[in-house]
Amino acid sequence: MSIPFLITALIVVITPGTGVFFTLSAGLSRGARAGVLAAFACTLGVVPHLLAALTGLAALLQTSATAFEAVRYLGVGYLLYLGWSTIRDRSAFAATSDRPPRSAARVIVSGVLVNLLNPKPTLFFVAFLPQFVDTTAPGSTRAMLACGAVFMLLTFVVFSGYGVFAAHLRDRVLTRPRVIDWLRRSVAGTFVALGVTLALAER
Repeated sequence: MSIPFLITALIVVITPGTGVFFTLSAGLSRGARAGVLAAFACTLGVVPHLLAALTGLAALLQTSATAFEAVRYLGVGYLLYLGWSTIRDRSAFAATSDRPPRSAARVIVSGVLVNLLNPKPTLFFVAFLPQFVDTTAPGSTRAMLACGAVFMLLTFVVFSGYGVFAAHLRDRVLTRPRVIDWLRRSVAGTFVALGVTLALAER
């Protein structure tokens, strides 16, 4: 495993995107446990993209405009839904609530969908991994799996840090109604902005 790969992968993971903001949202609204669960879910969401790159399915997204657009607009729709549901659910950013906490299964499913319905990670693996792994050499599949595993580990560790940090901030602001309302609107707006960005993105 080369140092340039580790540095580049870390930079990619740290850079804010849909997974980062989903994890921050989970930590802010539900606490540290939800933040770590969201990080785990986003990490699981990387698996289909890695498998797509290994099996050649990513080439379909790269060459087929119809397939790419279908995945992209599903992702746009889901991000807009997250924004809408966040702005509606005032209890999520409340200090107390009579509603039961969101189940682990729901957090995980939502996190997986956030990454699964984004075609960019698949294209990233197609463009990124071949720079560090000779796909024509013997054992290239094993090497790509190893790189993918390291990328997933970095994703989980960094995203968990984001989630726990957000939960720590949540404990400090729950008693400030104006800040809570600002956070809720900001998170909702971020999901909408990411959805619009994805809609306007080119392959």
